[in-house]
Amino acid sequence: MDDALCEVETDKAVYPIESSFAGTMGQWKVEVGATVEIGQELGTILAEGGRQERTVDAAVSAAESVESGRHARRYSIEPALSQTITRKLSRVIPANLQIDARWDAIRKARDAAKKEDGGNAASPSVMIAWAVVRAMEKHPPFRRLILEDETIVENENFDLGIAVAIEGDRLATAVVTEANQKSWEEFADVYRKIVDETRAGRVDAMNAPVVISSLGAFGVRAAAPIVVPPSVGTLFIGSAHREMLPNGKKNETAEVITLSLTFDHRVVNGAGAANFVHEIKEQIEHFNLKSLAAPGAV
Repeated sequence: MDDALCEVETDKAVYPIESSFAGTMGQWKVEVGATVEIGQELGTILAEGGRQERTVDAAVSAAESVESGRHARRYSIEPALSQTITRKLSRVIPANLQIDARWDAIRKARDAAKKEDGGNAASPSVMIAWAVVRAMEKHPPFRRLILEDETIVENENFDLGIAVAIEGDRLATAVVTEANQKSWEEFADVYRKIVDETRAGRVDAMNAPVVISSLGAFGVRAAAPIVVPPSVGTLFIGSAHREMLPNGKKNETAEVITLSLTFDHRVVNGAGAANFVHEIKEQIEHFNLKSLAAPGAV
């Protein structure tokens, strides 16, 4: 169940066809490289110990039909979330917490990078992603994955996922593999490359313990994202805005972003999640490009 059997490619993207049940691959009905129609039979799978044969079809996507008698046009629309994701979500015990982080250090770093590198300057999104990786190093529960059989595993080296919006209000996940092993320069280059390739249709295996999501381009300040196994956490980054913050005996306004973490309670408790998101806040508020460029820095 859920194993990728093959891929189908459109003009815009590549989509994996996954098995919706367990079994043994039987016969392929199409050749590699062939053009197929929506709903066309691709092959068969022997299910239930080989006693029952089921078909594998090309994904149905916005198939047009005409309703007889009324001549009204209607469309069969794919759900926003695939059946595979929906099934995985049924096992998650989600919890969410939010915290504000001051934006000053990231804004200064971005301005300095633009002066030095111009159009090649690292974006705030890359800087935040770097801060998340550093926090994951310090908090082992967020280096964990929860497998299909609900086994929890922890890795010393880990990937980072970035949610990417693609055409048709669809989502894909760009994956920076072994993110903690990369220098700042390597990380920034790989981040930009992998996000661009994912928008163009690249599909990677999703084994990232944490996925970063954002709707900052739409001015969304906060949200409660979902977390999909094998990931144990999804971090939503809100758009920068001004808030009144306490400062001794008086309050002051400051530019902040809201960090919203949804985590799987099967893997980590609230205190552990709060410590993790607070570490991300510290990393963001003390972000400094000069220290990253120092000899031997990682």
